[in-house]
Amino acid sequence: MDSFLLLQVRNHDDPMRQQEVDCFARAFQCDPRQILVHDLLAGVPTVRQLDAVDMVVLGGSGDYSVAEGGDWLPPVLEAMRELFDLSKPTFASCWGFQALAKALGGEVVTDLGRAELGTVEVFLTDEGLADPLFAFLGERFLAPMGHQDCVVELPPGAIRLASSELVSNQAFRFPDKPIYCTQFHPELDRHALLERVRAYPKYVESITGETIESFAARCQETPKSNQLLGRFLRHLRSHAGTAANRV
Repeated sequence: MDSFLLLQVRNHDDPMRQQEVDCFARAFQCDPRQILVHDLLAGVPTVRQLDAVDMVVLGGSGDYSVAEGGDWLPPVLEAMRELFDLSKPTFASCWGFQALAKALGGEVVTDLGRAELGTVEVFLTDEGLADPLFAFLGERFLAPMGHQDCVVELPPGAIRLASSELVSNQAFRFPDKPIYCTQFHPELDRHALLERVRAYPKYVESITGETIESFAARCQETPKSNQLLGRFLRHLRSHAGTAANRV
């Protein structure tokens, strides 16, 4: 049975704390009890905690910005660097995408002119089209999105896999590391995306200028991007089996 560690950056009264767990459980087709949660605001995970799980996941953040920072950020970035140094299987979306980029030498800024919320068309780079995990998505696909911060410079050595019309860095990976990062949310389907934005109604107005109702009417299903996490898990299993056969 696979086990996961979700690294969260959410306040205790954030209504989306459990919803995020449920979203990842649906994406991995696992019991939510297989997903352990660690609060990064309370401290960083130990190597023992990381070793005890098969995979680490990071998602969004209700109230915390990598670009704005704060006293909480330096230890969190150190934890990101540890994931990299350990080559821990990791999938990071949205806030996690930005945190890993920043920790490993990239640049993250707040830019309302490039903020994206809702269903956004994403297209793969040549490297994405050749990538064993991303290739199935095809040249263009729809993905759930919700961010004001964006990665304007990737970490040294990172491979860009996808872009959108407004944001050039939508996904990246590291050579020879089981680590993938996306600005979009593959763990959210349309229902979960709308559930999340309804928890932060001012967010919709500030980015899109719409009411929740008009915003919801133009959100679409995102079947391809919603397959990404399950495929990543199968990708890890197949590589683990290949490695075991060589021993």
